Amino acid sequence: MALKVELKAGERILIGETIVTNHHQRTHLLIEGSAPIVREKDIMTAKQADTPAKRIYLSVLLMYTTREPRAQYDIYFALVRDIVTAAPSTRSFTDNINNLILTGEMYKALKEARKLVDYERKLLAHASRDTGVRKSSKTDIEPA
Repeated sequence: MALKVELKAGERILIGETIVTNHHQRTHLLIEGSAPIVREKDIMTAKQADTPAKRIYLSVLLMYTTREPRAQYDIYFALVRDIVTAAPSTRSFTDNINNLILTGEMYKALKEARKLVDYERKLLAHASRDTGVRKSSKTDIEPA
């Protein structure tokens, strides 16, 4: 089954190990094959990976786009141990990511890692708010 992709002018997409940049106008592509495909908005650089969840996302992204994903396993599992120790509520996300990686479903693992990054953002926002005592726990963050 082919993947239909629409690119805006100037938008980039990673196909396998190749970056394709759209030129002047909106373009529609029909991509057939099994190469990993990542839109520009989903690409993360090492510089952007400035939180534990973002580093996990980057590790999964590297697993997805490389020919040798196992080369990232040691780094990835060390990052997972660290985040679960620091924030045990992330375990459901990391368990899902682990299962998807171990079954070879790297794209789905990448999507789950994005959910972890979003969850971490909520945790950090919650932690940076006023830390005064609350009367109700209705505002507590729950994993999705």
